[in-house]
Amino acid sequence: MILLDGTIPVFGTHDENTLVQLRDVAGRATHAALMADGHLGYIMPVGGVAAYRNAASVNGVGFDIACGNAAIRTDARLEDFSRPQLETLADDIQRTISFGLGRTNAADDAPVDHPLFDDHAWSAVPGSVDREHLRKKARTQLGTVGSGNHYVDVLADEAGGIWVGVHFGSRGLGHTIASGFLALGQGFKWGERAPETEVLLPLDAPLGTDYWALMSLAGHYAYAGREWVTRKVVSMLGAHEVELVHNHHNYAWRETHAGEDLIVVRKGATPAWPGQRGFVGGSMGDDAVIVEGVASPQSALTLASTVHGAGRVMSRTEAAGKRDRKTGEIKRAGRISPEMMGEWIRERDVILRGGGLDEAPQAYRRLPDVLAEQGDTVRVLHTLRPVIVVMAGPNEFDPYKD
Repeated sequence: MILLDGTIPVFGTHDENTLVQLRDVAGRATHAALMADGHLGYIMPVGGVAAYRNAASVNGVGFDIACGNAAIRTDARLEDFSRPQLETLADDIQRTISFGLGRTNAADDAPVDHPLFDDHAWSAVPGSVDREHLRKKARTQLGTVGSGNHYVDVLADEAGGIWVGVHFGSRGLGHTIASGFLALGQGFKWGERAPETEVLLPLDAPLGTDYWALMSLAGHYAYAGREWVTRKVVSMLGAHEVELVHNHHNYAWRETHAGEDLIVVRKGATPAWPGQRGFVGGSMGDDAVIVEGVASPQSALTLASTVHGAGRVMSRTEAAGKRDRKTGEIKRAGRISPEMMGEWIRERDVILRGGGLDEAPQAYRRLPDVLAEQGDTVRVLHTLRPVIVVMAGPNEFDPYKD
């Protein structure tokens, strides 16, 4: 860990563009820090933590409001399943759970009548037409995983116990809320495109109050979706839930640090208060972990935060190249070939369904290295080896994947 400019805690090693972005955010925040899995983001680095006095950063929370990880430890054991059974399970997950933009899955029991759809927070969406359109879109996307680095995993811990883990957020609901308040915060109308600049909303003003209500609604929505998907896969295993570990990592919280009440924004950073558990994924071919926050000087510097994943070392285009969206024709080759990704997955005996070169393991850091660089912010309780990884296909279009 270093103190950038003598004041900003930075864990791990990062490129200069990421550090420039961090300095910019820190210039407006009361406190800022960067986790070891950090990389360049939209206005605020992914892996960044920033605290404000009674204000929330719309950009800091980001477009995928309440993106997060959930993991369930089951009573099933890996030894109870043959390889053919696991292959069939992978196919069933891919067929049953929706990946990509909308709900196209075989399951018809997503909680579309969840109480969140009657929450008073919906009234903060300007205009009855926009409000009902957004609510309808949210219903159709609840329980969908999306694409990009979002996934459903079946994993085995060091004792052979099976876990189910997922990573995704609030889908089009969160994207629309973020876009709307980026516009409103700059004097534009809801739905208009606004310039890329940080928007800080005071929470004692009507606009900030409305944003906080809708951000919180997106948080409830993301929790409902992740828990439904995870429990659906547990039922497909024929197993029972023993323990649930669940956190957001694109969100803002009201917290007290060093006696001061703050709004803490974590963008791609996991809350890790002492004793709080979290699920941190690696890449599609690497181990994940269950961690627990610890009390330490490093934890205080991060405002009780830690990493949310391994962190990218290549952009999606750098890894996979560039294709024509309509024809699929390769316009520019990437650094990773299908053979390279396939060899990595075979060596680790992972059953993969979907997944593109932009999410290949080579595009990410190694999680053990990231955790070592993060220092004493968490301790590892379980190491989870991926057995099945299911993601959207490489050509699946999804505007809400980030």
